[in-house]
Amino acid sequence: MIAALPTTVTLRRAVPADFPEVRRITRGAYLRAGHFAADHPYMSVLENVEHRAEHAEVWVAEAAGKAVAAVTLTFAGQPYSEIAQNGELEFRMLAVDPAHQGIGVGRAVVREIVEHARQLPGIDAISITSATLMERAHGLYRSLGFRRMPERDWYVPGEDVLLWVFRLELGSSAAASTLN
Repeated sequence: MIAALPTTVTLRRAVPADFPEVRRITRGAYLRAGHFAADHPYMSVLENVEHRAEHAEVWVAEAAGKAVAAVTLTFAGQPYSEIAQNGELEFRMLAVDPAHQGIGVGRAVVREIVEHARQLPGIDAISITSATLMERAHGLYRSLGFRRMPERDWYVPGEDVLLWVFRLELGSSAAASTLN
């Protein structure tokens, strides 16, 4: 069982002063999880927070005044969107500082994303892509009401890496009950 968070996690839009922490958290989380080697080309995409912020929304999660996680939000048709359809908020690159993993920070961040999405006009669902090997993330998404959308799964161009798509309907009563 995951221990309770010691403090509240708040999600806010990152400002340029946050970018070094977002970069550190993202790099550390992806390397610790073993998803990529330090020299994998995707690491440079993850580390280019400035580019992400220019073409999507980079958000930072704080607990007790310290950055503990980061995530990128995007919408259909935007440069960082991989799967979002009209009416969907897509989140990507969710990373929890390795020093704060295993205590519910990721769950708190996803809950905050859901609450944020509920306030956005025209948004009725949230989508996320997750590599098949990211089993902990899959469990988190399912526990919060996200459903697999196998008909939307896709392969990374030029690689034999299958990515699963998960989606949460915001109007669903099941979604609301799993978030409480």
